[in-house]
Amino acid sequence: MPREVPLETVTDAVGRLAAEVDRVVVLGISYGAEAALLAAVRDRRVAAVVAFAPTDVAWEGQHEHDDDPQRSKWTWQGKPVPFVPLDRGWVPTDEPSYVELYRRSRRAAGKAAVRAAAIPVEEIPGEVVLVVGGDDQVWDSAAAARAIVARRSGAGLGTALVEDPLAGHAVVLPGEEAPDAGRPYRLGGDDGAPERLGRLAWPHVAHALRIAPV
Repeated sequence: MPREVPLETVTDAVGRLAAEVDRVVVLGISYGAEAALLAAVRDRRVAAVVAFAPTDVAWEGQHEHDDDPQRSKWTWQGKPVPFVPLDRGWVPTDEPSYVELYRRSRRAAGKAAVRAAAIPVEEIPGEVVLVVGGDDQVWDSAAAARAIVARRSGAGLGTALVEDPLAGHAVVLPGEEAPDAGRPYRLGGDDGAPERLGRLAWPHVAHALRIAPV
C-alpha cells in the first residue's frame, strides 16, 4: 500500500544513472507514471518522461481503514506532496471499476484542492510522452493526459499523446509478455487492447530513448 513514498527513491536512481549515461529517461505506468512525472518536475537530469496511464494530480496514499489519517502517496524532502483525498464513502462492487472512485474524489475535494495537487508538468523541460486508453477503468487517464497536454501547451511546451479509444489501463510493448489479467478490479479495454496500445506507443517510446524502433 503506497503512502508517503519518498520521491528521492526515483531521483536518487536518476543520479546514479546520470553518472554513467548521457541520457536518462524515466518510464512508469499508473502509480509509476504519477511518480515519474512528479520526479521529473524536481530533477532536471531527466531528459524525457514516458507515462503510461498517467494522472495529472497527486493522490492520497492507500489506506487500510476508513478512520486512518489521510496521508499523501508521496513526499519530497521529508514533506508530503499536496494530494487529492480519496472519497471514503465510495463502496466498491465485485470486480469494481475504480475510475468512479477517482472521479468522485475529484468532485468531493473541490477545485481548490485539485489545483493544489496538480502536478506542475509545465516545469518539466524534457520530453513528455503520454500513453492512454479511452476505456481506462482504473482512473480517467485520457482526461488526465488532455489536462497535462493543455498545461504544457500553455507554457509553450509540446507533449506527445498516444491514445487508443478502445484500450484500457494496461499497456504491453512489443516483445513484452502480457501481465496476469486475473485481477480483482477492471482494467478496461477490448481484446488485444494492451498489445495494440503498446504497438502504437512504441515508436514514441523509442524516440524518447533515442533508439531505432524494430
